Amino acid sequence: MKILGFILLGILGLIALLLITAIFVPKEYAIEREVTINKPKAQVFEYIKHVKNQNYFNEWVMMDPRMNKEYRGTDANVGFVFAWDGEKAGKGEQEIKNISEGEKVDLELRFIKPFESTAYAYLVTESEGNEATKVKWGMTGKSKYPFNFMNLMISGTLGTQLDKGLQKLKVILEK
Repeated sequence: MKILGFILLGILGLIALLLITAIFVPKEYAIEREVTINKPKAQVFEYIKHVKNQNYFNEWVMMDPRMNKEYRGTDANVGFVFAWDGEKAGKGEQEIKNISEGEKVDLELRFIKPFESTAYAYLVTESEGNEATKVKWGMTGKSKYPFNFMNLMISGTLGTQLDKGLQKLKVILEK
């Protein structure tokens, strides 16, 4: 019986530690990764402004090949929505909120399951000479207490997925 009491006390102590730590963790997060692609900026931007092309380089889209996908509107235009519902990827949608032609695509991500939240993502292209383009992919958002505790790990986890996606994008466009 004493062992069960120690285990319960340990679990409660761990929960208390996480809740106290979360008080000091920022609620906002911002992550950005970049890659240089050996193709002209116009060609790279033409590819990344189409949300449907994320089927080939976005780690989250690719993690759940059997997810249900729904598209509303005209791809590569403000207002286009890609909605998903999958066992691994959860449920949500992303919408093109703004396009600065040849420069930047702004996206709003609305997550429904497993947790409701909203985040903002962007893809930016910068010329690195005539035949090279730097692509920056970033995401920002807010996490409510106590879920903001996970912001301590978001740079590593989210950053790794952005890096992998950008490397896939590089391979696709440099073929």
